[in-house]
Amino acid sequence: MREYALTFVIAAAVTYLLVPLVRRLAIAFGAAPPVRDRDVHTEPIPRLGGLAIYGGFAAALLISAQLPHLQNVFVAKTWIGLLLAGGLITVIGVIDDRWGMDALSKLAGQVAAAGILVWQGVQLLWLPLPGTQLSLGPWLGAMVSILLIVVTINAVNFADGLDGLAAGIVGISSLAFFAYYYVVAVEQGFVRQSYPAMIAIILAGTCVGFLFHNFHPARVFMGDTGSMLLGLLLTSITITVTGQFDANTAREEFSSSGLVVFLPIALPLLVIALPLADLVLAVLRRTLAGKSPFAPDRGHLHHRLLDMGHTHTRAVLLMYLWAGIVAFAAVSLSIFDSALIVLTVTVLVATCAVGLIALPRLRRRGLLPWDRGNRPSAKADHHRSTDG
Repeated sequence: MREYALTFVIAAAVTYLLVPLVRRLAIAFGAAPPVRDRDVHTEPIPRLGGLAIYGGFAAALLISAQLPHLQNVFVAKTWIGLLLAGGLITVIGVIDDRWGMDALSKLAGQVAAAGILVWQGVQLLWLPLPGTQLSLGPWLGAMVSILLIVVTINAVNFADGLDGLAAGIVGISSLAFFAYYYVVAVEQGFVRQSYPAMIAIILAGTCVGFLFHNFHPARVFMGDTGSMLLGLLLTSITITVTGQFDANTAREEFSSSGLVVFLPIALPLLVIALPLADLVLAVLRRTLAGKSPFAPDRGHLHHRLLDMGHTHTRAVLLMYLWAGIVAFAAVSLSIFDSALIVLTVTVLVATCAVGLIALPRLRRRGLLPWDRGNRPSAKADHHRSTDG
């Protein structure tokens, strides 16, 4: 565990220290575009923050390869694929953040980066099904893996709408992944599982280091450079774990909780459920309005939270809360025997989250009991309006 903690600190520290340098580079490079109508900030903010994220990730990965208890997880070349694919997606992001890219060219670059990961062994080998597992052949596994990588890249990119939102959600997801993989590795003896656990804790560290500069009010944006990189790394964890242990063996070890074999596939989908739902609703909204599905607007979920009366910070924290509820509830269900207790606690926390979301609207309507005594009556308002 000490090696994981050290790796986390290295990733966070290197990313934190690189951000000011990247910020100055972005300003000199002209990667601080003017404010658009749909943006929530009021002045140009430098982008290219993803360069610092990649630097922190690469540094922590290379240093962890020298740690005694983590050297054995570098038996495969998948970590080289991560560095190569991450480097390619970072270059694509830099080009997009500085000069802009059309959707087709960006998609081609994402597929190419996903292909590098698959080429280096980051590939789905099976899919969990109720009571069994579906083995995938090399070609089908490669296609499914590339599709999953590209979808996650764009989902995380889509979530990057408020200061600190994408980094926070991916950080929460990574910590949930680490908790799951660490339990599988240490408690159940799947030693090779320590590789995805290591990648998860490194990814969490880079997100934390970046958030010191990116949380509202942000001094730098990760841009497509960072959001696409985070999506790529997040998916690589998911895909890697399916090649590290057999589903039937996991069912025997975790006989009390069959959810454990579904979690590698389900967890990233659950964590990014909000941006995915927002994406689907945006496509439907724009199509029904006779617009292009790719036409930008201000109807996204984070815009709606702001319109409800939430501050920028509160809107981000609420989305953190929902991501944490979904991610750690799923992890808890896969680890603990008492599903009833986990579900009860989850429902209670989710109920509180719903209340927090509706708080500004309830306050405006005078439905909060502690505000009623402070609200002036209509008669008093009349006297105040006529006096003087």
